[in-house]
Amino acid sequence: MLLYSDRPEVRERMRSAIGHRPAADLQVQFMEAASYDECVRLVDTYEIDLLLLDGEAQPAGGMGVARQLRDELDDVPLICVVIARAADRWLAAYCKADATLVHPLDPFTTGQTVAALLYQRGAVTPTR
Repeated sequence: MLLYSDRPEVRERMRSAIGHRPAADLQVQFMEAASYDECVRLVDTYEIDLLLLDGEAQPAGGMGVARQLRDELDDVPLICVVIARAADRWLAAYCKADATLVHPLDPFTTGQTVAALLYQRGAVTPTR
């Protein structure tokens, strides 16, 4: 999973809200990007299942990054954008995000959302 924000404290809050085990049968490993260029390089270089993008990042916000990746790459990981206002969900949908979360991140909701996206991607099969 790739966490994108220009602010290290936001990336840390993302990591803390997800935890290393967002579901009992799911363990995640984190990569971080602080810039758009770094984000694209990591997506091109590694097999990343999910991007968690800070919608408030500067100068390239997560919604712009989401739209750019969807428009330019053939095989894009699932994308979740963290937004500041729930009312901005429509904009995240326009930017082709697969899901949204709202600051401040609730660990329960964040873990559920991340797990559901990773199961959807086929990165892991849930055990019963």
